[in-house]
Amino acid sequence: MTVARRSLLLGAFGALAAPSLLRAQGSAGWTRDAYLTAMRASGRETAISEQAFNAIQARKPAAMRRIESYLKSRFNGEADPAVLRAFETLPREYFHWNYEGRANGAVNAYETDPKPWGLGFGSALSDYLGQAYMTQVCAPKPEHVVLEIGTGSGFQAALLSRIVARQYSIEIINPLGSAVQRIFAPIGYTNLETRVGDGFFGWPEVQGGFDTIIVTCAAQYVPPALLQQLKPGGRLVIPIGQPFRRGQFLYIYTKDEDGRVRSRKDVGVYFIPMTGTMMNQPRPAGTPTPAATPAAPAG
Repeated sequence: MTVARRSLLLGAFGALAAPSLLRAQGSAGWTRDAYLTAMRASGRETAISEQAFNAIQARKPAAMRRIESYLKSRFNGEADPAVLRAFETLPREYFHWNYEGRANGAVNAYETDPKPWGLGFGSALSDYLGQAYMTQVCAPKPEHVVLEIGTGSGFQAALLSRIVARQYSIEIINPLGSAVQRIFAPIGYTNLETRVGDGFFGWPEVQGGFDTIIVTCAAQYVPPALLQQLKPGGRLVIPIGQPFRRGQFLYIYTKDEDGRVRSRKDVGVYFIPMTGTMMNQPRPAGTPTPAATPAAPAG
């Protein structure tokens, strides 16, 4: 998968210390039994053979090398070590689940040709190279407070939560968002909070706003509330384009210390649209217009 001349496919919709079983993933800590226990506690009763579980783990090192190589190719030879550590910590197979069909897709984790996987209800687990790219574009830091619009599988929020101080995420699809709320506690992720709601309005109850806001669905324009809730010096990463059409682009908005907002056009992407208020409310007057031409590659 490439970014720039061809679209970055990121999906069909898109730190505190981890507990010992996840810190030890790849050794004796993250086992088939630990996986099944966590799945059961999250309300996703399932079965998987020891052979299938071991095959998933055996594919992970190659996927990690793929992620590192990809990030270096996109960020002038630099793959953020924090992003790589977060991917290494996170058991991706735990997030491969179709909530509408109650089907386990764990055996697909760390596939050689990364692609989105269906979650049901019109949503998808985005491909892991795209998620790595989006995460590094966010430039997450340990002291940051981050908001994600579009929880989906929960993987992107969980990934960022391994790097930042506090992670929030909003999902508009009620049955999906309600189910995904249950998956974090069983693996000990306590610095992450999700809710069901319309991400157009952000999360205004969070005092002080956000260092980073990441949107994982295509907006037709930037929701004003997201810029309002962005801290001075903060960064908004958002796909902008028409629903279900090519020609969407990832934009990166930054807010200066004096409150001035700037934007740059990054890479071509394809997401399903932001729904709710975005689909029903015309673009408000005074909403910033995205930059018309691409800037230098993200870094």
